[in-house]
Amino acid sequence: MSSAIVVGATGILGREIVKEMGKEPAKWKTVHALSRSQKDSYPSNVVHHHINLLDSAADMAKSLKDVGADYVFFAAYFQQESEEKEWEVNGDMLANFLGALEISGAAGKIKRVVLVTGAKQYGVHLGQVKNPMIETDEWLRDSTWPPNFYYRQQDILKLFCEKHNNASWVVTYPNDVIGFAKGNYMNLASSIGIYAAVSKELGQDLVWPGSETFYTRFDSFTSSDLHARFCLWAASEPKAANQAFNVVNGDVQSWQDLWPRVARRLGMKVKPDQFAGKSDLASTTPLDFPPPITLVAKEIGLEGKIGESETAQRINLARWSQQDAVKQAWNRLAEREGLEKDAFEKATWAFLDFILGRNFDLVISMSKARDMGWTGYQDIWKSFSDAFGELEAANILPKVHWVGEPSGCTCLP
Repeated sequence: MSSAIVVGATGILGREIVKEMGKEPAKWKTVHALSRSQKDSYPSNVVHHHINLLDSAADMAKSLKDVGADYVFFAAYFQQESEEKEWEVNGDMLANFLGALEISGAAGKIKRVVLVTGAKQYGVHLGQVKNPMIETDEWLRDSTWPPNFYYRQQDILKLFCEKHNNASWVVTYPNDVIGFAKGNYMNLASSIGIYAAVSKELGQDLVWPGSETFYTRFDSFTSSDLHARFCLWAASEPKAANQAFNVVNGDVQSWQDLWPRVARRLGMKVKPDQFAGKSDLASTTPLDFPPPITLVAKEIGLEGKIGESETAQRINLARWSQQDAVKQAWNRLAEREGLEKDAFEKATWAFLDFILGRNFDLVISMSKARDMGWTGYQDIWKSFSDAFGELEAANILPKVHWVGEPSGCTCLP
């Protein structure tokens, strides 16, 4: 039997790791779920502990006085207003947590630490990347690009494991996560679902709000529950020691296929001429840095052929969400359907604008993990449909009753 510590246990990815281990009490004797607050009820093998990850190592050690485990899963993240601040805060957070384990004496028992990061590893937030993205791609470390706190966290973790040679490390790179966590709205499904629900309340068909270019480009997604299963596999797989892995569902998708499915799943249809004309809410924003693909442009024979990366919105959702008619429609809908009223304001509209507004593909390889024996796979559309179901059950989205397959359902009034 094993024990585990999950840091960031209420986030979209951390919550699923806790949930997955909670299903196997015979294997996971004790799971210490660490977060600022408890938002879920837990099975008997899960114990919640309050922790403030912004504390010093000494103060955190007091909170961890009786907490020890064989495995650590670090899935905490604090969003900041700049890349420099993210480097500082999120790097210090991991360094102080690991320092707290040293002070408490728990570090000597740890077998493996799994650090959850993301495809920001490749600079997907900066512009066009080389496709497919593979784990051996060069890091964007020089002054051409802003600091990347994932790099600092990985350096911190490697030094910790070198110091404590009983421990090995694993790093995961998920992308465009599909999932649900109470009180956490930084995910695709909730914001897309709320946008669709309000559009329907206004008597409108579903209109793609992002970039017309990206509508037919490819993206890779990560289901939060598949990521959790991967983390448990990687924690115990000997060959995974001291390795970083892409973690995506295993297929690629484009919104030209997903968007009509979203519409049908939520009881709507796509506006047939959704790209006709120009919305008053349209916007275009060039990205500030050279696209990451320029790092290898000469090597791959594309020197001088790399265009500017940008995000474009046919409907800028950050501005759309501030319209009186939109707010009133949500309030009517929330009141009538018994929904969480504050879900609309907590939705991360600017985040969705960026994700849907890109003008470049994101194709992420799973070959490394597969070569080591990982066989997990999950259909991207199923991940979205399941997440919508969870959001409906949590009264964040109105319940839609449908019959038939989600990919071609007949919605009932």
